[in-house]
Amino acid sequence: MMSFAPVQRRGHEGDLEQGFLDAIDRWLERSVIPVIQHHDHHDIWPEQLVHEMAEMGLFGATIGREYGGLGLPATTYALIVARLSSYWMALTGIFNSHLICAAAIERFGTPAQKTAWLPRMASGEIRGGLALTEPNAGTDLQAIRTVARRDPGTGNYIVNGTKTWISNALHASVFALLVKTDPNASPRYRGMSLLIADKREGFATGRKFDKLGYKSIDSAELIFDNFAVPADQLIGSVEGQGLIQATGGLELGRINVAARGVGLAEGSLRLATEYAQQRHTMGKPIAEHQAIQLKLGDMVTRARAARLLTMDAAEAYDRGERCDMEAGMAKYFASEAAVENCQEAMRIYGGYSYSKEYDIERFYRDAMFLCIGEGTNEMQRMIISKQWVKRNPA
Repeated sequence: MMSFAPVQRRGHEGDLEQGFLDAIDRWLERSVIPVIQHHDHHDIWPEQLVHEMAEMGLFGATIGREYGGLGLPATTYALIVARLSSYWMALTGIFNSHLICAAAIERFGTPAQKTAWLPRMASGEIRGGLALTEPNAGTDLQAIRTVARRDPGTGNYIVNGTKTWISNALHASVFALLVKTDPNASPRYRGMSLLIADKREGFATGRKFDKLGYKSIDSAELIFDNFAVPADQLIGSVEGQGLIQATGGLELGRINVAARGVGLAEGSLRLATEYAQQRHTMGKPIAEHQAIQLKLGDMVTRARAARLLTMDAAEAYDRGERCDMEAGMAKYFASEAAVENCQEAMRIYGGYSYSKEYDIERFYRDAMFLCIGEGTNEMQRMIISKQWVKRNPA
């Protein structure tokens, strides 16, 4: 499999990392690559592959070993996501939202919440998602309208509202659900809380969106109608911490999206490089024409820079440092690199790029999502700037 040499660590940890990546490569060749086009073109949920991902431990990739997870560092996780995305990005979305939900519980939950939920999430017995976005609240999460009020009789939270564009909405069974427990709080974030919401009466799935790309993973609405959530499923058991808890998990999510960008940038480069050596015009491979060489040179540079920025963010996360700036830079640059590389690969393929027979059209459809998901790139640039100024006072 053609790709950049990863930024590796030496010794036992590096050997384990490489062994896991080798296993991923074998799985891609054996089970994934032969079925990608069929699933993508018909927007089919890859049920068998999801079972295999659970067997490989991917649903517990970053969950601590004490809860049955693999306890992988973010660096190894990023390399896995990049490798998978260099062939099919949709698979990484299936476990990304799941792991963000698990991370919120592991980082902020009570001991009882961790014991109750994390082992089953690590095994893939239950799969999770993240329910933040609403029809009128995307980037501005403080504008959410989903409300959870305490029932004085039972003590339960009664939830009413709608979430939209929720990944894994159909197939996940538990969500980290952002709500307002005090709609009148000022500032607004002090009235926001995060609940562990498992599907039961009062919790319905709405319409599934028919998307341009990023097929085979469901994105749909979640509807809450007098949905009762036990009080002991308030993450951390303290109201008003929801926004901090939700956005804390987004650092890992943005590293995941950055790694997907790396995968798409490298995958489209791989396809373009192969095609440019096979396609001949004017008596020679088009890779020998200067116009194509210039494109490939830019693509190689973008892909490598995206990888290095992503690994820098993952290393900061593993050190336990605040890394919203590093994750934002990685997500911003890598996603734009993916879009640009996929577009240039389309140009290199020429007319054939418009045929669904060739994988590059899927890469092109998938790439733009990365500039929007997990916080728009415009928002990332604002985060980067604010953090830079804060870290460098005059």
